[in-house]
Amino acid sequence: MQVVISDPKTGKAYKLEGKDTEVSALFVGKRIGDLVDGDILGLSGYMLEIRGGSDRDGVPMRADVPGAGRRRILIASPPGYRPREKGKRRRKYVRGNEISTDISQINVKIRMYGNKPIEEIFGEVKEA
Repeated sequence: MQVVISDPKTGKAYKLEGKDTEVSALFVGKRIGDLVDGDILGLSGYMLEIRGGSDRDGVPMRADVPGAGRRRILIASPPGYRPREKGKRRRKYVRGNEISTDISQINVKIRMYGNKPIEEIFGEVKEA
């Protein structure tokens, strides 16, 4: 399972890969919009917000669909469908807003920063 951590200050994203059993056990049952302590991913002092994700087939999660399963819904806006014309709607498969074991990628956003900069944690320090 992959966890993509977005830093709103710099606009950068960091990918953290872990074994499916380790990472999924920490996130299973959580929903889009929930706050998660960063200690579970090794980011001490950080607070992360779940923003979305996708399953192994690339089907995106959607915040307004309850549950964890796939559903075929009529949508007119992202995520899951980007219409080329105004007012266009389409029936598409999307995932619910609850994280299950079928999810392969989780997107999180940093809400509170810790003492150590995130660049140092992921080893991307710029040399002056």
